[in-house]
Amino acid sequence: MKPQFANYITGGILKDKIIVICLLFGIFLSSGCATLLVTGASGGVAYTVTNIAYKTESFPIDKVESATRRALKNMGIVFTGKERTEDGIRISAITEGLDIYIDLERVTSKSTKISVDARKNLILKDRATAAEIIAQIEKFLNGKNNK
Repeated sequence: MKPQFANYITGGILKDKIIVICLLFGIFLSSGCATLLVTGASGGVAYTVTNIAYKTESFPIDKVESATRRALKNMGIVFTGKERTEDGIRISAITEGLDIYIDLERVTSKSTKISVDARKNLILKDRATAAEIIAQIEKFLNGKNNK
């Protein structure tokens, strides 16, 4: 007669858990900027493994910048600065608990890539806030935010 613990291991329950843990561990350790597409409330906003939200919009960079400033104001996020980068514009903003960096990169004269990095600290990021900033920018670009 086998001990019950042996049945637990050979019965597959523990084995299945170990396989899942190993797979998750392998995914966690994989390096690079692999992209995950998250659907649902964020409406197709993509994320890198580092939880930076990004999306490309079919609007020129100046219109996206204006919509970004209005979206930040609408959300009660304090604009702290703007600087030109090699590829476009970086907008900085803050809330009580977040440092927010929004990069606007000119893809063509009529399209702009938006990247939002909402940092709680060096390690933790707020993906939900980053996705909502992009959603608000889209609303202003499409004239759907009449506040």
